[in-house]
Formats: sequence, C-alpha cells, structure tokens
Amino acid sequence: MIDLHTWSTPNGRKVSIMLEECGLPYRVFPVNIGKGEQFRPEFLALNPNNRIPAIVDSAGPDGKPLKLFESGAILVYLSGKTGKFLPQRVRGKYIALQWLMFQMGGVGPMFGQAHHFLRAAKEPVPYGIERYSTETRRLYGVLEARLKEAAFLADEYSIADIATFPWVARFEWHKVDLNDFPAVKRWFDRIAARPAVARGMAVPTPP
Repeated sequence: MIDLHTWSTPNGRKVSIMLEECGLPYRVFPVNIGKGEQFRPEFLALNPNNRIPAIVDSAGPDGKPLKLFESGAILVYLSGKTGKFLPQRVRGKYIALQWLMFQMGGVGPMFGQAHHFLRAAKEPVPYGIERYSTETRRLYGVLEARLKEAAFLADEYSIADIATFPWVARFEWHKVDLNDFPAVKRWFDRIAARPAVARGMAVPTPP
C-alpha cells in the first residue's frame, strides 16, 4: 500500500494521476497547505523541504518501506516499480526524462511564479507579471513546437505528459488561451479524456 500525502495542486496531482494510471492501491492523506499543515512535524518527517507531495510505500525496494518526496522523483520511482509510462527503449526513455526535467525546471517554477504574481501577490507587481507571463508563453511555445511533431512529449504517453498536464490544466490561472497553441490543446484534450487522469485530478476529495 502507498500512502500519498498531498493537496490539490499541480505537483500533487501528478502523483495521484500516476497512481491511478498504474492501478496501484493507495491511501490519501490531505495536507492543507492553505492552513500550513506542510509545516507540521509529522509531515516534515516525510519531506524536510515542507512541500507536497510525499509518499510512503510500505512495499518499497527489498520489501522495506520507502519514504520519497519531490514529484518528479516519485514519478520515476512509480514507473520503475510498475514498468509503466517510461519507454523501455533507451532512446525513448531519455527523451521522456528530458521532457520531465523540462517540466520540473521550467514549466512548474515559471507557471507557478505567474500564478503568484497574477493571483496571490498582495499588490500588483508589473515587472513580475510581465516577466513570468512572458516566460510562461515562451514555454507554451516550446510545448507547441514539440507537440506539432509528436502526439506526446516522448515517443508515447509517459511520465513527462503526466507531470506537465496538471500545470497546463491551470491555463486560465496564467491567462493563456489554449486556442493560441492548437497542438498543445489537442494534447491537453486527449489526456484530459483519460479516465485515470480525471480520477487523479480529483484527489484529494474536497471536504
């Protein structure tokens, strides 16, 4: 059994989508970041960086429990555990990991900053809004170029798509019209139609 400590953010939803796609049994432990629950000692014991998500796999490597944080690392681990959603051929594997790192190092941080300056800043910061809105659109352009030539970010549906989808799902938060990026929209609609993705996006269940 896998215990998932999470909240309804793009990073949290990456892992719940992956668990649903893999068909792995898991239990959800909500960590309400709006109430600061990520700073509780019991959560810091799982992730000293006080960020969701984190997992505990009671049947980890060698049959021993494994605690793991960082959403990208969790996706790679779950892929290794199940043999799913990371291409087996060497070329495809590294293309998928390349796009996973693109999400971790670019899409997540930059979209997140756009969310902050557009939605959460206590007062408008024009420089921050311009900088991160421009970078967000640039990254959409990178995705558009890739998805014009391929149905998915790697050679097949993979953890790269699973990691990126929840961030693109908040396109309204960063004031992007998906119709401006038709290849991204086709990709987005294709993934959104997957039942496991819909289930994963609904985790944790609202109280």
